[in-house]
Amino acid sequence: MVSTEGRVVAVCLSPTKGTKKKAVESITLVEDHGVLGDAHAGKWHRQVSMLGMESIEKMKQFGIEAGFGDFAENITTEGLVLHSLPVGTRLRVGEAVLEITQIGKECHSQCEIARSIGICIMPTEGIFLRVLKGGVVKPGDKVIVERYGE
Repeated sequence: MVSTEGRVVAVCLSPTKGTKKKAVESITLVEDHGVLGDAHAGKWHRQVSMLGMESIEKMKQFGIEAGFGDFAENITTEGLVLHSLPVGTRLRVGEAVLEITQIGKECHSQCEIARSIGICIMPTEGIFLRVLKGGVVKPGDKVIVERYGE
């Protein structure tokens, strides 16, 4: 059976696009904007990025040392195969509600992550979301699939 619940293991942000994000104690998600203080926040479809710890572990099997935020993800989770969830899926993450808008993306040609470690997992396993309801998110919060997309 496919899991419908996971948990947040880290939250990260960066004021500059294309760079690794730094782990912080909590982030504030703002409705239809994204992570307060993050370079990717704004009125568009990729307001928040997520990556599963399972994807990071996959990279570690290739000898790549990677930590939270190294793939420019805002939220690192465990327990859900994020990239298998369809676009339109709604997730409750801590106090917030988010909707998946995109799975994977083309990596920046000058992406710090790809330059420093040679590969980036975000293009295939990262997911992007918009904030439907804001709130604070911190490590330990549940990630619950509320509704599957089409």
